[in-house]
Amino acid sequence: MVGFSIYGQWLSKGHCRQEDAPCMTLKVFHFTETKQGSPDALAARLAQGVDFSHGRETPNPAAYDILIAAAPSKELLEASPQLRALIIPFAGLPENTRDLLRSYPQVAVHNAPYNYVATAETALALMLASAKFVVEGDKHLRRNDWTVRYSDRPQLLLQGRTVLILGYGRIGRYMAPVCRALGMTTLGVRRTLQPEDQTESFAEIFGVDELHTLLPRADVLLIALPGTSETTGLIGERELALLPADAVLVNVGRGSVVDERALYQALVGRKLAAAGLDVWYRYPRNKAERTQTAPSHYPFHELDNAILSPHRAGWLGSEDESRMAFLAEMLNKAAAGQPLPYRLDLKRGY
Repeated sequence: MVGFSIYGQWLSKGHCRQEDAPCMTLKVFHFTETKQGSPDALAARLAQGVDFSHGRETPNPAAYDILIAAAPSKELLEASPQLRALIIPFAGLPENTRDLLRSYPQVAVHNAPYNYVATAETALALMLASAKFVVEGDKHLRRNDWTVRYSDRPQLLLQGRTVLILGYGRIGRYMAPVCRALGMTTLGVRRTLQPEDQTESFAEIFGVDELHTLLPRADVLLIALPGTSETTGLIGERELALLPADAVLVNVGRGSVVDERALYQALVGRKLAAAGLDVWYRYPRNKAERTQTAPSHYPFHELDNAILSPHRAGWLGSEDESRMAFLAEMLNKAAAGQPLPYRLDLKRGY
């Protein structure tokens, strides 16, 4: 009998050995409810040892080792008795999916953070636009109003300033050398320090227990944290008060990381100079609500020091195939007997 271990070893009671070429087919089903990238583009990139199928219905009979699904149903998780891994084809673990997966401890859960570069670029755009008040100037000049040019409020010079990246993962590692090129000092905070953090050349890395010590140094606070029970409200009134008077906050992680009321009050009272926000507190629940859902319980849209972005930082269009290329790389590693990367911890939520 030949079996597959999601931890990267081909198992057999017969002649198959770990050092041999894979002696079985890795079966993958892609439940195609997401719009970015075509399944055919994914199939074309897969190694010979991957048996790939896709569709919007549960296959019958169902026999897949790995399921790719953004929001898997109980039916999808139970249809194949040999299911050992779920790949959520983006970064993050929705709360409903996390709750559901607790009943399936035999299924390892993985992300496919294919769009971290796009998200990092959006974070950079929000940082620069917030510091330079680009949107406010554009809005006034479209009305032939030049008063912003003569305002007493100066743009913020980023050279020589310090950026604190809260959630120093893939996005942070991409942003750090960019910020260094702008003449900024980069500090990073992550929950679990890794050995390689000691030799990081573009940033100084700290544990989250040092956050309050670091905030007074942060001219720019860039948040790239997932939304979990540990991160909810991590930045509240106390933390915002620790920032320098002319600090800029950028959030491309999850809205829940920053206390909603405290953030609004800090912007209204000019405790924060500006904020660039791609993640929010209220979202449309269906298509009909997409044109009538305020992103917050507070009127951020009335503020001239807030830039509002509709949680689009990582979106590169339905024709972009980077998601499929990323998924193919993950699956080919598993088919070659390597560990399937980007596994999530259900207890922590990331």
